[in-house]
Amino acid sequence: MEVIEGSARFGLWYVHVRWSGTTVYQVRFSRTPVSGPVPVPITQYLSGRIVDLSTLTCGSPPAGEHYARIYGEVQRIPYGETATYGEVAGWSGTTARVVGQALSRNILPLIIPCHRVVARDGTGGFTPDPAIKVDLLAMEERGKRQSRRRTED
Repeated sequence: MEVIEGSARFGLWYVHVRWSGTTVYQVRFSRTPVSGPVPVPITQYLSGRIVDLSTLTCGSPPAGEHYARIYGEVQRIPYGETATYGEVAGWSGTTARVVGQALSRNILPLIIPCHRVVARDGTGGFTPDPAIKVDLLAMEERGKRQSRRRTED
């Protein structure tokens, strides 16, 4: 299958995606667009809809078994929820520092939702700009609130 590259808008950023079918090879944030489509679930997610991105598979294997275990735990964090680096470390049998290192090397943000992992004080890094993490978490919180309102009506 042909590998496609495209981008979708998210706030001031473009989310570039390299993909084929349901397999995603790379996700990155940039200030400039790339002409081409992105997988529909990612477009829906970036528009604020609650979407299960686990339907997309990771085409780039994680760097080592240790990181694979960390990435697997991060993928289990539900939409609109967060976990601390320490919690992820406990789940994956490692240290918070190693979790931070693994997430800093994550080439599949959104698919492996590293923005949902925060420091104890609620902050944490995100490449290329920590404001993206804040915006993604705020978008997910809005999506959860809207979903709750719909189910209460």
